[in-house]
Amino acid sequence: MTVPVYDPLPEVEFLWSELEEAFRRVMRSGQYILGPEVEALEREAAAYLGVKHAIGVNSGTDALVIALRALGVGLGDEVITTPFTFFATAEAISLVGATPVFVDIDPRTFNLDPELIEPALTPRTKAILPVHLYGLPAEMDPILEIARAHGLKVLEDCAQAFGATYKGRKVGTLGDAGAFSFFPTKNLGGYGDGGLIATNDDGVADLARMLRAHGSRKKYHNEMVGYNSRLDALQAAFLRVKLRHVDAFNARRREVAASYHQFLQGVPGLALPPLVEGHVFHQYTVRILERRDRVAEALAREGVGTMVYYPVPLHRLPVYAHMGAALPEAERAAREVLSLPMGPFLSEEDLLRVADALRGVGQ
Repeated sequence: MTVPVYDPLPEVEFLWSELEEAFRRVMRSGQYILGPEVEALEREAAAYLGVKHAIGVNSGTDALVIALRALGVGLGDEVITTPFTFFATAEAISLVGATPVFVDIDPRTFNLDPELIEPALTPRTKAILPVHLYGLPAEMDPILEIARAHGLKVLEDCAQAFGATYKGRKVGTLGDAGAFSFFPTKNLGGYGDGGLIATNDDGVADLARMLRAHGSRKKYHNEMVGYNSRLDALQAAFLRVKLRHVDAFNARRREVAASYHQFLQGVPGLALPPLVEGHVFHQYTVRILERRDRVAEALAREGVGTMVYYPVPLHRLPVYAHMGAALPEAERAAREVLSLPMGPFLSEEDLLRVADALRGVGQ
């Protein structure tokens, strides 16, 4: 690929001396799971987010599962969420014994449409789980208002939105808890799996810490059935390095998005994502109003990588198809979305190459 959709190596090269120092420090410490590096990352992440507690876990999926359990969501409950997201969002709900209830998305933002939440509520509804998709914060004010009115918990899925802000506040701190992923492609990504739970609730934080360590506060004194979801010290050390750069990298992502907007204005059949304050552009995702797959194939022939996030909305997957939901905006988005190369190390030459290729495929 001339311009791959994701390339981690320029970032690794840029950070190499800091990453190497972190690697040496951890390897010589003899402490490789939890321990001082994880505790330091938790303190630094909590300070960055402006939240009381940050709890490192083994993955973004575990962050969702453990946060749901810590919030009291379990067997027989229902959780309102979006059908247009990665499978882990709904999977986590199912794994704690609850049922995901999908409501359709806002076609402009791809996020959960708050106006559709209240009609989907039932006596079994326990929580709302919005996703800040592609790095764009969901409309949290109306979601939180509905939650307060009905006594519901709110868990934010921030897997794609580390550093994003909603009306000046970091996402993940607006609801009862936030779940983050440190998968390598994320805005703050490690070099392996990892995740984080953020909360201002002391009780939720205490339960989350217990659950990540087999349900124990003290080793060999297990109080509940939990998980082996301890964050590696090496990943924590690498993430501490990258946390120092995340604001600069996010700022560059916004510059890349602004350049794409400039270069792609007026391309027929192409709808561009919103440029709004607080968006950190984990992905730059356009709509191809016709022939999306053929356009992606043509771009690949020109050396431009793309991805479809996501080709099948969750309510259409075999595991949830029995629910019989009809959610036309999510289904339309799945047919039309295409994510272009995005990252803080893309050059203007790269972006022009992508734009020229997109203009040239006969939109």
